[in-house]
Amino acid sequence: MTGRGDRTSDAAGGPARHVPVLLNEVVDALAPRPGGRYLDGTFGAGGYTRAVLEAAPDIRVIAVDRDPGAIAGGAALVSEAAGRLTLVEGRFGDLADLAEQFDLAPLDGIVLDIGVSSMQLDDPGRGFSFRADGPLDMRMEQSGPSAEDLVNGMEEGPLADLIYAYGEERKSRSVARAIVQARKVERITTTKRLADIVASVVRSRPDDIHPATRTFQALRIAVNDELGELERALAGAEKALAPGGRLVVVTFHSLEDRIVKQFMADRSGRTAGPSRHAPAAAALEPTFVQVTRKPVTASHAELRANPRSRSAKLRAVERTEVEARPERTRR
Repeated sequence: MTGRGDRTSDAAGGPARHVPVLLNEVVDALAPRPGGRYLDGTFGAGGYTRAVLEAAPDIRVIAVDRDPGAIAGGAALVSEAAGRLTLVEGRFGDLADLAEQFDLAPLDGIVLDIGVSSMQLDDPGRGFSFRADGPLDMRMEQSGPSAEDLVNGMEEGPLADLIYAYGEERKSRSVARAIVQARKVERITTTKRLADIVASVVRSRPDDIHPATRTFQALRIAVNDELGELERALAGAEKALAPGGRLVVVTFHSLEDRIVKQFMADRSGRTAGPSRHAPAAAALEPTFVQVTRKPVTASHAELRANPRSRSAKLRAVERTEVEARPERTRR
């Protein structure tokens, strides 16, 4: 949430200040009101949560993060909020259940900042970055299968498909082949070794992104099921928001933005009409109305202050009184 990675240039790159991306724009779109109940699904270093709490003295917030390090780092803000902030270690895909569990449903607003945080990128021990050598991990929750497990355990074909689908790496076949050959010699356990393997087959000009950027992105998305988690969160928001409640989502990559854009368009009735060759279907009433007609992007001032904001896109919708649709998300 605070300075989350720009995955088209510095995706697994060097250190950045923990600056909340599009902070003013997020607060404007969320429009927090006195007595409201809000959920920050990607707490990070607490930038959005703090801004929402400061909007009115009686606002309550439940903030969620799957990274135990972020939860530990938020203890001071919990104390400062004096009972108005509940900080929960969990997945934002479960946000509807969490809101019910902590007696904050229905919610007046939800904010999600999708992707990896700068804190995670900047810690070599987490394995998200290739610019400082570290263990090939990439697990946000620091449990379950790691990137090392995928790289050393997947067959060449599925590994290539993964790198292409989640990293949009055009040379995914060559990358997977090089990984399989390298692990026959020695197990791949570090970020530097993987980055060197990828760089041996993916060439780039000096002003391009690092050759390993897309492969690292693909592995991180797969390890943490980021796209599936996003789909579950969007469906959960539809269930958890009160009429008039707002959903604000900030994305940094086309894969995520496409999911958010399609969900919001579908639920607000802005998708294309049915084909004249297809059977007629009953029109579904919109469960949201658009708040932002086009994605909101960073100002020139923010781009200068925080380069990682350059690929950020904010989209927002407002809940109607129509009943939530049945969930159809990947599991």
